[in-house]
Amino acid sequence: MEQYEPDRLSPAQVAAMRRSFRNGRAALTRRSLLRASAGGALAAGGLGTLSACGIPAAGQSQGGVSAQDHSAKEKTVSFSNWTEYMDVDDSGKHHPTLEQFTERTGIKVKYTEDINDNNEFFGKIKPQLAAGQDTGRDLIVLTDWLAGRLIRLGWAQKLDPSNLPHAYANLSAQFRSPDWDPGRAYSYVWQGISTVIAYNKKALDGVEVKSLSDLLDNPKLKGRVGFLSEMRDSIGMTLLDMGKDPADFTADDYDAAIARLQKAVDKGQIRRFTGNDYTSDLTSGDFAACVAWAGDVVQLKADSPDIDFLIPDSGYVTSTDNLLIPNKARHKTNAERLIDFYYEPEQAAELAAYINYVCPVDGVKAELEKIDKDAANNPLIIPDKAMAAKSHAFRSLSSKEETEFEAKFAKLTGA
Repeated sequence: MEQYEPDRLSPAQVAAMRRSFRNGRAALTRRSLLRASAGGALAAGGLGTLSACGIPAAGQSQGGVSAQDHSAKEKTVSFSNWTEYMDVDDSGKHHPTLEQFTERTGIKVKYTEDINDNNEFFGKIKPQLAAGQDTGRDLIVLTDWLAGRLIRLGWAQKLDPSNLPHAYANLSAQFRSPDWDPGRAYSYVWQGISTVIAYNKKALDGVEVKSLSDLLDNPKLKGRVGFLSEMRDSIGMTLLDMGKDPADFTADDYDAAIARLQKAVDKGQIRRFTGNDYTSDLTSGDFAACVAWAGDVVQLKADSPDIDFLIPDSGYVTSTDNLLIPNKARHKTNAERLIDFYYEPEQAAELAAYINYVCPVDGVKAELEKIDKDAANNPLIIPDKAMAAKSHAFRSLSSKEETEFEAKFAKLTGA
């Protein structure tokens, strides 16, 4: 088990967090443009919480220990998720799939959209987890790097495969064994998030784009290229273009990727590093091409015939948001039943039709075709085998690497 120490964020990590809150994946809503901002919450006390002292080390906590499971007698489950990350009906008042789960099982779901940013949410639940206390939540959704941290700290419960037959059978192969949770003993994917190249056909005006090298090197695109302010996405795509695997790279490889991007910055090739605000630059034509998140591209393509995307031959970066059961959760079995429910193709299709992110469930396409044929045939939502084969995860970083890499990226982007 990883030894836990109170978080003392380096200046580079603080800068990275603030950059994310301003314009990263934390900036806007999931449905319209990803996630809601948590800047106000952070300013009010998030950073103080993250660096708080006096929290016991992991050796003094109840790492990996469950509370007594009250699922049989208490037909309820508390589910914390990101904003706009669940299907809703036209009234905006009901979540159809959650209500279907309750009708089938009799288990009522206390559904709360109280996750606005990984770091902010970690600061919220960390004191209870470190003290071996119940967080009041049975199921939470965290992005892969933070999910891995909870597992290393011993703060997530090992799942019971007997309660997860559909999840075990239907999880897509590309998501089955991340380096931070081999074999998915502690987590299952809620949704996948793909990083691709998006472009505006009108703004390109005949300029051909096939790779990240075209964005970085073609003088006809000078000043009209965008990269993401999220380190793992921009560096990961650059590593791939350089023939390196984001899942297995060295510090020297990272420095080479930084140098390559710095060269493009110095010569004015890259207009700026952005979060979700690249969407307005892309639709206006200020960006002819940019590194983008697939969920946004689905929406932009629906609104504009000029917007399209490509998957470079070198591949693309995929991250995941993941379902975990925190230590001391009171209703573990109920939470596992809810996880498994969303791995049935019918429910997975309903969710995918609304969210438009990468569905992690095999066999969902036929069900999705009944709801939305365009979505079912969209490789950004249901990757085919060829596209899935090009998917690469960014490897887990040590605390030292996180600090050093973010400092170098912050210098590159001017954050």
